[in-house]
Amino acid sequence: MPQLYLVVDDLSQWTHTLPGEAVISFETYLTEHPIKGQKKTRIINLCNTDQYLSTGYYCSLLAEARGHKVLPPANTLTDLSSQQLTLVQAAEVLEDLNHKDLTRTDDGYAFRVYFGRTALPQLKLLARRLFERFPCPILEVRLAFLPGLQTSVAAAPEEVVAPVDAAGEHTVSDSWQIRSVHAVAYAELDEQSTPEFVAALEKFTQSVWRKPRSSKASRWDMAILVNPREKLPPSDAKALKKMERAAQKMGFAVEFIGPQDYARLGEFDALFIRETTAIDHHTYRFARKAEIEGLVVMDDPTSILRCCNKVFLQDAFTYSGVPTPLTRIVSSGSEASLDALEEAFTYPIVLKIPNSAFSVGVMKAEDRAMLKKMLNELLAKSALILAQEYLYTEFDWRVGVLNNRPLFACRYFMAKGHWQIYNHGEDRIGSGGWETLPTYEVPKAVLDAALKSARIIGDGLYGIDIKQHGDKVYVIEVNDNPSLEEGVEDAFIGDELYMQIMSEFARRLENRGR
Repeated sequence: MPQLYLVVDDLSQWTHTLPGEAVISFETYLTEHPIKGQKKTRIINLCNTDQYLSTGYYCSLLAEARGHKVLPPANTLTDLSSQQLTLVQAAEVLEDLNHKDLTRTDDGYAFRVYFGRTALPQLKLLARRLFERFPCPILEVRLAFLPGLQTSVAAAPEEVVAPVDAAGEHTVSDSWQIRSVHAVAYAELDEQSTPEFVAALEKFTQSVWRKPRSSKASRWDMAILVNPREKLPPSDAKALKKMERAAQKMGFAVEFIGPQDYARLGEFDALFIRETTAIDHHTYRFARKAEIEGLVVMDDPTSILRCCNKVFLQDAFTYSGVPTPLTRIVSSGSEASLDALEEAFTYPIVLKIPNSAFSVGVMKAEDRAMLKKMLNELLAKSALILAQEYLYTEFDWRVGVLNNRPLFACRYFMAKGHWQIYNHGEDRIGSGGWETLPTYEVPKAVLDAALKSARIIGDGLYGIDIKQHGDKVYVIEVNDNPSLEEGVEDAFIGDELYMQIMSEFARRLENRGR
């Protein structure tokens, strides 16, 4: 079990007894270094962090240099030192939150967040979100109420951006806004606030950082991010179980985490994302935070950023000479745009939203009327749309690539009576069959195209979709976080598929330790 240390500025100020916790002063942590060489050490930094080069800042910085997991991490303190940056980030967590029950005052409203908790019911969700964004033991937050504005349309229409009501007046609804977020040291607590802090500390250390691990000693801790509510998860329960067993064989203690565990990433050495990724989504934030905190993460945020947008893929493929279907990037549904598309393509024409997944956001236009309707429908969701020539094949190749080496190969067949692998019907989602082959049986042109396109993205785990027409191949897209399901992608090499993935995690962690 990891050893936990609480670091404070002045040990004489600490008057509490918490079972199993060691409380030391910053001076002790700095000079005596009593835990040198001790593995899986956790540090909760309760020192003064009000300045960039304060004791609290150095405590977090030294902890990271010594390989200790620390709360707050140094990058959080750096973010909080710039209130302009902090307010930009904090504004995002206020969206769709209701604070109507708060008392409105001219001076605003201040409250404290202890390890993501607050005693105020109407602010519990906000407190948790702030802690996820700024993982810090104690945060002091100040809110300000901005009353709605109302101006005449005739007064200065070019300056007004608010909605127009039925009376022709522009309105801005009443709202609370975050005015400041600051880290607070333990020494700043008074007698009234200390009990709330201690209670939150006990809950945090018992349920989060002190959660029992496997009885068998493990070299590393791995988090596997899943979402049980996802309709089309990239891995089924049986595959996830095989991943867990493979990881344990490679020396990992494994824990499955969910979207609610964002603040816990500092506990782990590695993150394996097994939830469908998107940019404006918690999966990307998990990957970005994990990368910042030094975890080995698959797939990394750069890979997600590149794979989740087909505009990037198309432009990168064209620049690098990767064979692709005839494609145009469209930004308008005007008659001139329709004319240009009809000049370049013959019907049917495939239209795609750049961030589509599992065939969602992909349409096929059979004539000009359908093209105009579908294009305008998709342009309402994205500023750019891909138009692509229609290439019908009975199946698509899916080549799995890990660190620029082929991992698996499948043929995914089209859904019955449909032109795509997935058929999103009104009642259910249908899909075609599959055939898994050894990678050495994949046509050389297919394998070469898969490896060439994967290198454009990075060295992670990717699934490359390719169509084959005779001896010609066309790369459709590169997917981060590809599907890994029991009996499908692992049908040929079995458990070795998961062992290779976990071996790659272990290799990267070992290289970091050298």
